[in-house]
Amino acid sequence: MNQPFSYIHPSAKLAESVIVEPFVSISKDVEIGEGTWIGPHVTILEGARIGKNCKIFPGAVISAVPQDLKYKGEKSVVEIGDNVVIREYVTVNKGTEYSMTTKIGNNSMLMAYVHVAHDCIIGDNCILANNTNLAGHIVIEDFAILGGACNIQQFVKIGRHAILSGGSLVNKDIPPFVRAARHPSSYAGVNSIGLRRRGFTTEQINHILDIYRIIYVRGLNVSNALKLVETEIGDSPEKDEIVTFIRESVRGIMKGFNSKYED
Repeated sequence: MNQPFSYIHPSAKLAESVIVEPFVSISKDVEIGEGTWIGPHVTILEGARIGKNCKIFPGAVISAVPQDLKYKGEKSVVEIGDNVVIREYVTVNKGTEYSMTTKIGNNSMLMAYVHVAHDCIIGDNCILANNTNLAGHIVIEDFAILGGACNIQQFVKIGRHAILSGGSLVNKDIPPFVRAARHPSSYAGVNSIGLRRRGFTTEQINHILDIYRIIYVRGLNVSNALKLVETEIGDSPEKDEIVTFIRESVRGIMKGFNSKYED
């Protein structure tokens, strides 16, 4: 497990099957689960909680203090689930007093140079492509995919099964099941391909399309669109999820496509 060229603090808790490559630094108050591989030149700082069968590639820095001037040294953590892949030079900062925790769910993948700031919550089965940057307090729900070089403003929420095109600049919430593209990020349809891959039926997908046609295509404001969805669209878990997401949005949701904003 231990390499002669690595430093592991005596109080760090590593399962017996953890593999630590050369030139790794692991601080105190760190826990790493069975079967996890820590690649060369990885730095894991105080407060990291890393699950089973993860792979952390060279140059990653996990649980560094937040890049937030309000942080006063409170004892916060980073929680990383099982089967998570963290590629080269990813940085994941721990939480602040706001929530005390930054979380990455099971089976997620963070590609090279991704940055996850303090108090972010990333769900299960998410993919963040290369050079994506998350500001603080962002929530990304299960099965979301963010293309390369996305930049997400603080306190934004991205719904389940949403997919963002590469280079997206996001300052509004992205509802579940949709595709987001263009500048500024706007509705570009439903993530039909992703939903089919995850077992959604054609009937379910068409049902979701009907909901978003009302919200984004008919030219209604959000309040009137939701009223129409509730009266015209039959009940379903997907409808409940979409309506609840939009009603609870603090930042407001992204707009529908408007050609005058197209580059």
